[in-house]
Amino acid sequence: MEKFDLIVIGSGPGGYVAAIRAAQRGLKVACVEKEKTLGGTCLNVGCIPSKALLHSTEYYHKVAAEGKEHGIEAKELTVNLSQMMKRKEKIVAGLVGGIDFLFQKNKVVRLEGEASLSSPTTVSVGDKTYEATHILLASGSEPIPLPFLPFDEKRVVSSTGALSLPKVPKKLVMVGAGVIGLELGSVYQRLGAEVEVVELLDRVVPPFDKEISKNLFKIFTKQGMTFHLNEKVVSGNVDKDGVNLTLDSKKELKGDVVLVAIGRRPYSKGLGLEEVGIQTDSQGRVKVDGSFRTSVPSIYAIGDLIDGPMLAHKASEEGIACVDLICGDSVTLDYLMIPNVMYTWPEVACVGMTEEEAKEAGLEIRIGKIPFKAIPRARCSGDDEGLVKIIGEKKTDRLIGMHIVGPNASEMIHEGVVALKKGMTVLEVAHASHAHPTCAEAIKEAALAAHNQAIHA
Repeated sequence: MEKFDLIVIGSGPGGYVAAIRAAQRGLKVACVEKEKTLGGTCLNVGCIPSKALLHSTEYYHKVAAEGKEHGIEAKELTVNLSQMMKRKEKIVAGLVGGIDFLFQKNKVVRLEGEASLSSPTTVSVGDKTYEATHILLASGSEPIPLPFLPFDEKRVVSSTGALSLPKVPKKLVMVGAGVIGLELGSVYQRLGAEVEVVELLDRVVPPFDKEISKNLFKIFTKQGMTFHLNEKVVSGNVDKDGVNLTLDSKKELKGDVVLVAIGRRPYSKGLGLEEVGIQTDSQGRVKVDGSFRTSVPSIYAIGDLIDGPMLAHKASEEGIACVDLICGDSVTLDYLMIPNVMYTWPEVACVGMTEEEAKEAGLEIRIGKIPFKAIPRARCSGDDEGLVKIIGEKKTDRLIGMHIVGPNASEMIHEGVVALKKGMTVLEVAHASHAHPTCAEAIKEAALAAHNQAIHA
């Protein structure tokens, strides 16, 4: 029986990063993946392909909707969806090959097949069994279907099916106004689909700061999306003309395609968690301690399989931290310093506490806001929707939250990450020089606004 220091189950952004880190630390490592390609959901049917399509459709939308204003006129602008999909697949294939290369470079052994725990120190893959001193579970998550309307990935689609539709639907109905739904809804709306969204709660992207959610609702409504908030889908069926949904208010909706994006659940099918005594919670998440160790001391878990936001970079950070802990280092992760991003247009990004969380924690706070309409670079590019909102603790002036709706938010938010990591005050952020003209000047102005010192507000 071949023995490894560490066997990682799953090659998503948590698993493959952990495997490489462990190999760099001198461990003998194997990574098990049931699919033909490495990279997990994020790389194959998640983050990467969706961003490729978002980028392509942004080009189209810019020329179609704003070209004339910029002096750019195209008489017969058309969309070649097939070519758009080919570009997406090429990007994915290149990145998948990159992980293969990194595994070979770092001498990570790739094991292809379904993995199951046969004991606290052994993993079965097909008809072979491997021994390991440590086992790391990084099997990720899967989309949650409506109980009465299973995915067929043609008419009733998860994010996976939505990334490969053969044609643009005339009408797309989305169940769930979270990040995944709004990103993919944006793709098809830009390509001409009518988009309606059903959301159980009273606002879009509920985990975000409430003011940010309200701002986004106005922006997406202005873009043409129709929202049914405080509504629940209670039944549905597929017929030859499309998909029919009934809401609890008795409203009836019909779409050519229905995208169900009501959340994801941990994927632990066939792993044998119960057989080896690994404890899970009521939602199927694996219980771990502060060192990512499960109830079985030799087995660890990270990423979507455990509690916390289902973010690729969160899984990667946990993978690295877990390996370093296994190697004897002292490591802690502060989840408040992990940013969250939505790649719609405008983009949305946040890190730290929301205004609601800060108040619930009993903190006295100061808030600074600046609209992008006050920022020259945003006006030049025509991307002046949204705002920057900064939250500081009043007593110490310590920055505790940054929220951005606007151009390049996904890149700008990292200024907030570093500031939080370093324990900077709001005034320290305000007094840092920001190049002119840049969208990042909005961060400086919002920080100044928190002290009633904004120049351009």
